[in-house]
Amino acid sequence: MRNLAKALLMLGVILLQGCSDERLEPLGTNAVILAFGDSLTVGVGTSEQQNYPAVLSQLSGRQVVAAGVSGEVSELGLKRLPDELSRVRPDLLLLLHGGNDILRNQSPAALKANLSEMIELAQAQGVQVVLLGVPEKKLFSDAAPLYSELAQQHDLVFIEDLLSGLLRDSAMKSDAVHLNAQGYRALAEEIYRVLQEEGAL
Repeated sequence: MRNLAKALLMLGVILLQGCSDERLEPLGTNAVILAFGDSLTVGVGTSEQQNYPAVLSQLSGRQVVAAGVSGEVSELGLKRLPDELSRVRPDLLLLLHGGNDILRNQSPAALKANLSEMIELAQAQGVQVVLLGVPEKKLFSDAAPLYSELAQQHDLVFIEDLLSGLLRDSAMKSDAVHLNAQGYRALAEEIYRVLQEEGAL
């Protein structure tokens, strides 16, 4: 009997240690997720019902608000974010931004500073942040290094090369820089998996 109690205690410790690897706080059924970004958040290349926030909402059973503006650069996104945070009052922010800065060859240092300020704005309001990497402007490119630097700097859950991988697959794209319905679903499914793995769902 004593051995059984000891074994159960050890099992409990192991399970608790496993849980400690989860980096996000659980999102209750009434929690709100804010998907903030540009045309990839709008879902250019598919319908509003098939963009990644809509699919993620279906998968997670949580409200996911799509706050994307096509063509937006990070400087304008930084100006827009405070109003979105006030309007939506999210529990978690999915930040997928910066592609237009990269496509227009704007300063990586300015992009990094703008994204950093967006992250700080959200965190100052107690909003959890998940960062998604955006590829560099090169053929078959991985995420621009500034994204992993930001993730380390702010200790974020970081989905590094998901978008890069999808954009390398012609079956997932509607054009050179946008996904199709299948691609947006794959994006949502992987975000959902990460949110589960990190303890949010």
